[in-house]
Amino acid sequence: NATLRIDNLQEPWRGILVVLIVLFLLQLLGQPFAIWRTFWLEARFGFNRMTPDIYMLDFCKRQVLGLALGVPALVIILLLMDRGGVWWWIWASLVVAAVSIGITWASPRFIAPLFNRFSPLADPVLERRVTGLFDRCGFSSRGVFVMDGSRRSAHGNANFTGIGRNKVVVLFDTLLNKIDGEEIVAVLAHELGHFRLHHVHERLAASAIGTAVGFASLNWLMNQPGVVEAVGLPEPSAPMALLLLILIGPVFAFFATPLRTGWYRRQEWAADAYASRHADAGKLVTALVKLYRDNASTLTPDRIYSRFYDSHPSAIERIERLRAFAGTE
Repeated sequence: NATLRIDNLQEPWRGILVVLIVLFLLQLLGQPFAIWRTFWLEARFGFNRMTPDIYMLDFCKRQVLGLALGVPALVIILLLMDRGGVWWWIWASLVVAAVSIGITWASPRFIAPLFNRFSPLADPVLERRVTGLFDRCGFSSRGVFVMDGSRRSAHGNANFTGIGRNKVVVLFDTLLNKIDGEEIVAVLAHELGHFRLHHVHERLAASAIGTAVGFASLNWLMNQPGVVEAVGLPEPSAPMALLLLILIGPVFAFFATPLRTGWYRRQEWAADAYASRHADAGKLVTALVKLYRDNASTLTPDRIYSRFYDSHPSAIERIERLRAFAGTE
């Protein structure tokens, strides 16, 4: 019989296949909502430029990329859970941290180009302004690139991506059509503040700590009498334990949302303050006004909801503080 049955596979391959199937099914369950958000909600306000062909191609690329990067890490984690002894969770956490850092490093050069086209900034005046900002801040990167974000969305953005020497500055082509050169420099100064104030590294460290706490909690739970039986398993199983962590971890992480949100908001305040010292705070205000308007962002979010969920302060809060930095009313 040539039919492949999961029961006939040996560990860790059987466990890996089970985990991958469940994760894929969870992604499929989320697709109707993603499709609705892209092709109805975003399209309703004139932001969507994604075609069904691009959407499906992106989805397939993400699955292949996830398999290429995730399966080796999954093999190592399951082997550690089975054979790593009582301290397996430490080594597994280090594996996840290494993968996360590797992806962050590789993203601008190897991963992002799989989905978008990047071209060098063609505006010499803007390039000189950006280079001047870098000189003032003592920052170096592999270059300034324009991304074809308009193929998928009308939203504009700018960011720094990568770590170490593999950092690049990315400007969405849609952003260049919305704000002027000095405003772009002010926006970049804010993003640069996140790098110079080590926010990227702090978030990577926080993610690694969160992963370690999750693995340590799982290790403790699976060694408690009655827990294995309570979840319906005949005996301890590394793949099932890992799936349990993936499924219920977000439930417990939800209660930490306001703490994480508050931390992110403080980082945003710090990045705004950094931008006001190295660029024109007034230009950042005008850039924010244009971006909030063009992106149809709410200017008056519910205070409680915003403090719980929003990683950025509201537009009015940011503008008032930036005007204070600029010395204006």
